[in-house]
Amino acid sequence: MDLKAHIRGIPDFPKPGILFYDIATLLRDADAWQVAMGRMARAVRVHQPDLIAGIESRGFLIAAPLALKLGCGFIMVRKPRKLPGPTIGHDYALEYGTDRIEVQADAVQPGQRVVVVDDLLATGGTMAAAIELLRKIGAVVPAAAALIELTFLNGRSKVPVPVDTLMKYDE
Repeated sequence: MDLKAHIRGIPDFPKPGILFYDIATLLRDADAWQVAMGRMARAVRVHQPDLIAGIESRGFLIAAPLALKLGCGFIMVRKPRKLPGPTIGHDYALEYGTDRIEVQADAVQPGQRVVVVDDLLATGGTMAAAIELLRKIGAVVPAAAALIELTFLNGRSKVPVPVDTLMKYDE
């Protein structure tokens, strides 16, 4: 199945000059969604994860069902003040300024294998920050994965682990 046929490009969203790759059209097609999750599971299973970490917010849509399919746990990497209880955060640089992500302090036991998942790999900054944060709390991060990769942004070069993606867009 050609999964790209189930991704809708929306020009000038969220601002002029940006082509947004909308995964909603894939998510609402049961067959395409099943195929995508099956392919993601095959790619991620080889890394033997204990947990799948989803990056807020569309990453949750990929990571949670993937964790269920693989029979492992799911944890959330979120923006500040979105998780209950004690959290551990990590500040990281953006093109203009900084941002912060957090996980619950007890989300990972030292030595657990965690694969980081998002819907899309663009510049790689958030994915790299999530990996750094998880390593800071004792996780072993053998790989990352995304449904879509925008290869022209070269985000893969910033991610310090192998990255599996199902679809690549070169422009």
